[in-house]
Amino acid sequence: MTREEALALIKEKVHTPELIHHMQATAAIMKGLAGRLGEDQEKWYLTGLLHDIDYEETKEDADRHSLLGAEWLEGLGLDEELVHAVKSHNDHEGVERTTLLDKALYATDPLSGLITANAYVMPNRTLAELKVKSVKKKFKDKAFARGANRDQIRSIEELGIPLQEFFEIALTGMQEIAATLELA
Repeated sequence: MTREEALALIKEKVHTPELIHHMQATAAIMKGLAGRLGEDQEKWYLTGLLHDIDYEETKEDADRHSLLGAEWLEGLGLDEELVHAVKSHNDHEGVERTTLLDKALYATDPLSGLITANAYVMPNRTLAELKVKSVKKKFKDKAFARGANRDQIRSIEELGIPLQEFFEIALTGMQEIAATLELA
């Protein structure tokens, strides 16, 4: 599946601009992580882009979230590793995260939200003015962006990537697509 095909699928299934932006931000971070780890950047990008494809349909039933999305993606013939990563990014499923891709998506998902929330509190609401130092500070403030699970973000260290570096990769990736995220 190409990026264009993935975006067309997202437009069929997702109608909330904020959710689409979250998926695009996650994709940008995943691409950066793939580069850092020597993995397939396009596969990792698509995994991040498609990871919440079913969210609007399953948001009232957290136990179905990611299972339905994985089922759709599998039905389209997508890569088995990508499908498993989508399925395993949700804690409610009990699906074990075994690959680098699984673990990276799990850690990245909440970080994209934390960085977006950081941008919203900047004077001009842009990613360009956001620094890693600010992300670190807000990461330590558990009252800020409560939905961004800090333990989940910290799990990136299992891949040998220090938290500071993860923040740098994530912020750089999101800054590169700031206009797409409407944070330019």
